[in-house]
Amino acid sequence: MHSATTLLPDRPTADDASLADRATFVRTEAIRLIEIAKVGHYSSVFSAAEIFAALYYGVMRTDSANPAWADRDRFLMGKGHAAVGLFPILADLGYFSREVLDSYTRLGSPLGDHPDMTKVAGIDFSSGSIGHALSNGLGMALGGRLAGRDFSVFVMLGDGEMQEGQVWEAALAGAHHRLGKLVAIVDRNGFQLDGSVDDVIGIEPLGDKWRAFGWEVHEVDGHDASAVRDLLRALAERPADAAPSCVVAHTKKGKGVAYMEEEPGWHLGYLVPADAEAAVAEILEGGRA
Repeated sequence: MHSATTLLPDRPTADDASLADRATFVRTEAIRLIEIAKVGHYSSVFSAAEIFAALYYGVMRTDSANPAWADRDRFLMGKGHAAVGLFPILADLGYFSREVLDSYTRLGSPLGDHPDMTKVAGIDFSSGSIGHALSNGLGMALGGRLAGRDFSVFVMLGDGEMQEGQVWEAALAGAHHRLGKLVAIVDRNGFQLDGSVDDVIGIEPLGDKWRAFGWEVHEVDGHDASAVRDLLRALAERPADAAPSCVVAHTKKGKGVAYMEEEPGWHLGYLVPADAEAAVAEILEGGRA
């Protein structure tokens, strides 16, 4: 049994400039890896880049030398198709060799379009079908409570995922059990595969819905990595028996490449080498602005 007096390591402390740099790194590496695969989810990664950076470099307690460490914070992605933006971070932190990235989606590679927890060190949930992540995060948070552990569970959901009934079943259960260590992060980028989220099935007023389900709700600029970091660090320190938290992160799909921000069709696509080079240049320029 984990003791309440056990000393946990400090949370990572990346400064504002480092977080911005790592978000740029996520975007440019995603482009590089998708060039290997010849198809990928650019815009879904780009909307979440600052969230990834804030979590892994500024919030979560993890240990790449011991990926199964029982007291680690957990991260689950409902929008598992954005894994191509997470793999570079895991390699950067030492979960696996950076050379493994070069095998992305190739035959025999552990790295696929969606994350597989049985093949990739540092992955806590094998996401694929949208809508299951919050239920699994709920189970992990309950398991941590039963084991007397103090880890936090962060679950990133797409806003189109709000149309899945299982999300709301998990939301009910999370509030009922007062899982203060469970944090849902909604990547509110406005688009899903079939177009505008609110044209497909409207989800507003989103914050009020989560509040009605018994969650504490916060809204943040999802492209302000420092603000995301500060908010998530504060939520991770809330009492274990508090209401669970939902963060509505307002983002832009395709953030960093202007034409992707304006065209939802880039949910899935491919950039030929010249266009990939231009996109990387635009992202790097934006990161220096």
